[in-house]
Amino acid sequence: MHRQIAGRLTGRVSKWVVLAVVVVATAGMGAFSSKLTEVQNNEAASWLPGSAESTKVSKELSGTLDPNEIPTLVVYERGSGLTPDDLAGIAAQAAELAGVDGVTEESQALLTGPQPPVVVSPDGRAAFVPFVWDFGPDGWTEVPDAAEQVRDIAMLDGGEVHLAGYGGQAADAAEAFEGIDGALLLTALGVVVVILLLTYRSPVLWILPILSAVVSYTISGGVVYLLARYADLTVNGQSQAILGILVIGAGTDYALLLVARYREELRRHEDRHEAMAFALHRAAPAILASAATVVVGLLCLVVADLNSTAGLGPVLAVGVAVTFLVMVTLLPALLVICGRWLFWPKRPAFGSAEPTATGFWARVGGRIAPRPRAVWAVTAGLLLIACLGVLKLDTSGLSTEDTYTQELDSIRGQAVLVEHGLQDTSNTVQVVAASDAMDDVATALGDVEGLGDATEPTEVGGGRSYLEATIEHDISSPAAFTVVADTRDAVHGIDGAGALVGGGSAFYLDTKVASERDNKVIIPIVLAVVFLILVGLLRSLVAPVLLIGTVVLSFGAALGISAMLFDHVLPLVFDQWPDGANVDPGFPLFAFVFLVALGIDYNIFLMTRVREETVARGTRRGTLVGLASTGGVITSAGLVLAATFLVLGTIPVVFLAELGIAVALGVLLDTMIVRSVLVTALNLDLGGKIWWPSKLDTEDRPLAPEPEPAREPATTSATGPA
Repeated sequence: MHRQIAGRLTGRVSKWVVLAVVVVATAGMGAFSSKLTEVQNNEAASWLPGSAESTKVSKELSGTLDPNEIPTLVVYERGSGLTPDDLAGIAAQAAELAGVDGVTEESQALLTGPQPPVVVSPDGRAAFVPFVWDFGPDGWTEVPDAAEQVRDIAMLDGGEVHLAGYGGQAADAAEAFEGIDGALLLTALGVVVVILLLTYRSPVLWILPILSAVVSYTISGGVVYLLARYADLTVNGQSQAILGILVIGAGTDYALLLVARYREELRRHEDRHEAMAFALHRAAPAILASAATVVVGLLCLVVADLNSTAGLGPVLAVGVAVTFLVMVTLLPALLVICGRWLFWPKRPAFGSAEPTATGFWARVGGRIAPRPRAVWAVTAGLLLIACLGVLKLDTSGLSTEDTYTQELDSIRGQAVLVEHGLQDTSNTVQVVAASDAMDDVATALGDVEGLGDATEPTEVGGGRSYLEATIEHDISSPAAFTVVADTRDAVHGIDGAGALVGGGSAFYLDTKVASERDNKVIIPIVLAVVFLILVGLLRSLVAPVLLIGTVVLSFGAALGISAMLFDHVLPLVFDQWPDGANVDPGFPLFAFVFLVALGIDYNIFLMTRVREETVARGTRRGTLVGLASTGGVITSAGLVLAATFLVLGTIPVVFLAELGIAVALGVLLDTMIVRSVLVTALNLDLGGKIWWPSKLDTEDRPLAPEPEPAREPATTSATGPA
């Protein structure tokens, strides 16, 4: 029945219908996909849940302080000291800054007043001019152009000028992500093309998987756009970048598995349509199980506290689901439309021998078979040792300086302020409390180390007021988090005040807390869901437990080795890199979801083939046949996925570079060691016991040396050769 359904998708007429439907869908969704950046929400405030204290403060101040205001500093520095002429020029430039797009009326009045707000450092070698931008909710897209206007105005002959504060950071972040989608896609596609050329050794076959991957990205981008526009799905630059990488990597993986199975069937069937029907019948369930595992694993992210993380799950799940549909419809149709010549110069002739039976992975299986218990024990031991590197990971977060892999203008401006004893006045704590308790609040703030003087209270309505105090540390540094925590401890204890503490550093601290909560909640959920999927797929309890265990072991080893790379190798590669193995608080969760959801793919590809072969050959012989048959394609798939995630390292953002490296390393461990050595050795050692409580191989047949029987005789289409 399944083979009949598969055959209907790739019949002599239906293949053209499938092609036409996909072309129409691509054209329709392409119009929406091209507008995906228009619905991105990169505002930091949109990432936190409403329960976060900083979010509550933002809501209370929404009628008093505009949440779209962006405090900005223009920082000047001359090593020999600023001259009177320098200061006069800076004051004149301050007046010109009032005309820059987006500068608020209040800032315009200060900048053009009789005493421009020029703050000079105690040593006289640096100064800054503060102002505020407000572009409404479109600040992310408007800041870069306004920043260019500022840079055209702000000059210091023989000195340096930097754009700092929130505005400078926003401009640098926008520049870091500018053109990210096109550049990432082109780089990833280029890497995949090279790997496919080496894998297929055909100058033309690679075109169809790449074309199918591009179609998948186009359609999924259109679907995500519609969900963001009409279903309130949160999409940001980070999720869109990962979407492209994941679609290309996963799509190529599915294509590799399907093409490999199709090539096998072409040797057994003279008619290519019939060969594809058998290939889809046998490969599609494994691809479906793989895609379903990834989709369900990603959807587990919706329970995250962080809105950015919760939104990432559905975005990527849509990408994987669409990719699955394209790879089991469009790609098979294109393959049968084009015919066997695509495999030139090594066309799989009807009746020819399957080369995987005596290939590299067949020899690897032969080496493992005599002593499987020793092999899996040593392999597991080495992976456990690699896991020890996790102890070096520091998930306390990244400071502003450590956020990027190169020193950006805003980071240098911040450093100048610190070097010359100037405070970044854009970073404050905002305290909202009962109006009649504000004197007590101000007194309590005076005892908090690291805070500047508090402003006068301002009414916000409802018997509530607020005040601010400058934090003397970098906005996302552990020192700033300590100040926020101390401030909260100080004001929360004031009876009847109902005090809440927010602001920039408070936002980052609340993000860190939410990330730590998400790590503890989502990781067990993902493991449970993946386990249930494997139980349903393999109809066993033992095999899923073993597979989950091997993937978790691979995850731990990948993080351990990554920590060592972050600490000792990457500082030599990038212009700027955090000291030690510092990572974003959300890094473990992101790495886990990708590695478990994607790493289990390769075990699914292997174990579904082993289960298929077990019926006729027994578990042990079926394991060796499964490894020999899938080893090459899984290795190629792993290389493709690892290479595409490594492309994230081209973005000058430390978090994405760390994520790409960890996922790539974990995928390579899965394909080269865990799946090929550890899982194979466990299967050979346990034999039929891995299928318990299923009765698939109750005889637990030993590994006999007799020749392997043909799984099925070659067939010939009634209509003649393809």
